[in-house]
Amino acid sequence: MLKVIFLIFAILSASSVLNAAEVLTWNDCVKEAAGNHPDLISAEESVKQADAAKKITASTLFPQIDSSLSVSTTKVSSGKAADTYSYEVTGDQLVFDGMTTINNVRAATENTNAARYNYKFTSSEVRLRLRAAFISLLKAQELIKLAEEIYTIRKSNVELIALRYNSGMEHRGALLTAQANLAEARFEIAQAKRGLETAQQRLVKEMGRREFSPLKVSGDFTVPVPENGKPDFETIAQDHPSLRERASRVNQAAFSRSAAYGSFFPGLSAQAGAGRTDNRWPPHNDQWNLGAVITLPVFEGGKRIAEVSQAESVLRQAHADERSEHDSLVADLEDAWAALQDAVGSVEVQRKFLVAAQERSKIAEAQYATGFISYDNWTIIEDALVNAKKSFLNTQANALLAEANWVQAKGETLEYGK
Repeated sequence: MLKVIFLIFAILSASSVLNAAEVLTWNDCVKEAAGNHPDLISAEESVKQADAAKKITASTLFPQIDSSLSVSTTKVSSGKAADTYSYEVTGDQLVFDGMTTINNVRAATENTNAARYNYKFTSSEVRLRLRAAFISLLKAQELIKLAEEIYTIRKSNVELIALRYNSGMEHRGALLTAQANLAEARFEIAQAKRGLETAQQRLVKEMGRREFSPLKVSGDFTVPVPENGKPDFETIAQDHPSLRERASRVNQAAFSRSAAYGSFFPGLSAQAGAGRTDNRWPPHNDQWNLGAVITLPVFEGGKRIAEVSQAESVLRQAHADERSEHDSLVADLEDAWAALQDAVGSVEVQRKFLVAAQERSKIAEAQYATGFISYDNWTIIEDALVNAKKSFLNTQANALLAEANWVQAKGETLEYGK
């Protein structure tokens, strides 16, 4: 009796927690994750860093202007100390360097593009984890209801068998089995409650919240109908952010190679300066200079040849990585599509099994109560009903996860399907 009271209290406590929890829709979760998830923040900062690096590289194409002010005192052993004051503005403009700087800027631009595609890929990964956490909590909520429903079934079975046992119409083994089933149902309620807390914690984490708070999600297990016909995996792969990132890395490596070859050409820059100097302040003697500088390294121990060899290797590696990513994407798309088809079809099959199990249970319960079937036959049918209920819930959740995996395989970002 005390166990029953404790169980009822636990059920009421779980229901109370659910009712008091914050209720979120899928769009609510997406909106919060978009602004708070640390992986997205990190990826966004990588884009900013790449963009800043590009600007730093491009700055050398513009005039480099410096100013200086100097004061010095000079004294020789046979004379008095002499002061010198001067100030000057100098400018240096790159004219030609074998297109090295321009190609470095182009490479930096491709690096920025790659960072942006990486942000999209990160967003796709975050969406998958967030969706999985959302589905897990949705399933956990339904599992508590299902566990309570199964407990009611098992409790009713124990009462019926106990009545027949007390009247001498049933053996003790049947009663003990029914009581064991009831104990298992009681345990599964407690287990479902713990699973609920775990699922809440996971969703809180994937939304980017810093502190835990009880949550409840609002949604259903409706699986979107898959697209008609087999998709064009090749076209989908070409637009995938991870492959686009690889393509940007190929372009970046190509520009870097061109920049390496450019180092074999002489460099030309123009210089100019103007200022004043005097032995008193403020200085009055004007001075200026104008010239050009040509640089051409003669011997560097094979440095430039090694840099070109390295750039060629990086480019070949980038091409290989791009091809590998393409092949993996096509295979992953094929797998995700097949898994989605299987999962959607399985839901309908399990639905029919559940309907059949429910109908058999109604008939079997009436037959057992009137003695038309034995306990062994009846308990098999009751167990089949319980398993059908669990299987149907699992199949529904798996179908939603398969749909989430398909969306991620296509490279869709966090905002997809809002």
